[in-house]
Amino acid sequence: MIIRRAKGIRGRINLPGDKSISHRAAMMAAIAEGSSRITNYSSSADCGATLSCLEKLGVRIRRTGENVVVVDGVGSRGLSPPSHDLDCANSGTTMRLLSGILAGHGFISTLTGDASLSRRPMQRIIEPLEMMGSQITSHAGHAPLRIAGKPQLRAIDYELLTASAQVKSCILLAGLKANGRTVVIENEITRDHTERMLRWFDVALETGKPEREPENACFAAVTGPAKLSARDVPVPGDISSAAFFIAAAALLPESSLEIANVGLNPTRVAFLDQLQRMGFAISATNQSERSNEPVGNLQVGGRRPERQDGGGQLRIDGRVIPQLIDELPLLAVVGSQVEGGLEIRDAKELRVKESDRIAATLAGLRAMECEVEEFPDGLRVAGPTQLRGAQINPHGDHRIAMSFAIAGLMAKGETEIADAECVAVSFPEFFELLNSVIR
Repeated sequence: MIIRRAKGIRGRINLPGDKSISHRAAMMAAIAEGSSRITNYSSSADCGATLSCLEKLGVRIRRTGENVVVVDGVGSRGLSPPSHDLDCANSGTTMRLLSGILAGHGFISTLTGDASLSRRPMQRIIEPLEMMGSQITSHAGHAPLRIAGKPQLRAIDYELLTASAQVKSCILLAGLKANGRTVVIENEITRDHTERMLRWFDVALETGKPEREPENACFAAVTGPAKLSARDVPVPGDISSAAFFIAAAALLPESSLEIANVGLNPTRVAFLDQLQRMGFAISATNQSERSNEPVGNLQVGGRRPERQDGGGQLRIDGRVIPQLIDELPLLAVVGSQVEGGLEIRDAKELRVKESDRIAATLAGLRAMECEVEEFPDGLRVAGPTQLRGAQINPHGDHRIAMSFAIAGLMAKGETEIADAECVAVSFPEFFELLNSVIR
């Protein structure tokens, strides 16, 4: 894919359904009593993998319209032993959350993935699920995972060793089949889509603050065995997909963009907070709530950032990192365009995503002649920098490909994104939609 310099991003767009919410809606609908209609279900390959796995577990899924999925729930004990391996493709969410569900079923299943997913760490879910009574074999803590589930699990109290919404969700979903109260404690706030979706499906979920340090610690708890009631789920537009268009519209001076019906979950809008901190103009209108998720329209107008903090290098680190993890490569690109540049730290989790995103981001920015420095847990980007078109290897990582497509809009000359079709993992419409609003 060839990207050329642009003057602005203009128009009004609707985005595909939120990937994180779509995964959770499909899985919970599958184990609920009754049929659930999910509208604006994500078109991503990742969410397609979730549907495929559920069908192999005996769940009837009907596609009744464009991005409309009807899931006939089988109840808390109705999943069937799969006759084949469950291929999670590139989706860590599918593998980790589905493992939590399968841990509480009395049959054996094997979850596999592509080469990238097979490199991602799974010991972080294996440990708590085995504490609950499931037996799991793996390849040195990596996929494939062979899960020998138990019809009734042990309830546990578990403190997350790594800030991860996927691990938290895995344990909570397993807790639905446990005898007693399962508590997950996290020291850093992560995405809360699972908690919101469990409540939407009529699960009595507790949340709060534990009586201990650190100050930011919180917990979520379910009491099992629990049943879910089918609910229709309208899925908002994906804020992580919106981030690329927001960044482009903020950075290009002749921009005026509206993004309609996008999810504004408080655990997902830290990216907007960082752009506003840099001085970019972003506002939300028409805010409401759908299926326990905040939704609204975003208005973005391109202008030069006017820093309110006296200038100097910006730094992103600490507790905000788990809420920004998917947007950090894009923020590095944005940082190359702001006065003083940007430093990102405490982000070693980027090393074990679909690619080593720290290394891939550094390589791309260096190819575009931006000065960068690498750290074990992050990077430092000089700015403002006049980027120059280059050949970018995203290493099969959708977020790297899309981040450098946005960089290409600011660069002199042409930028070539190799293996551009990898964006289909999360956002197959990305390049078509981007071309429709470039001016």
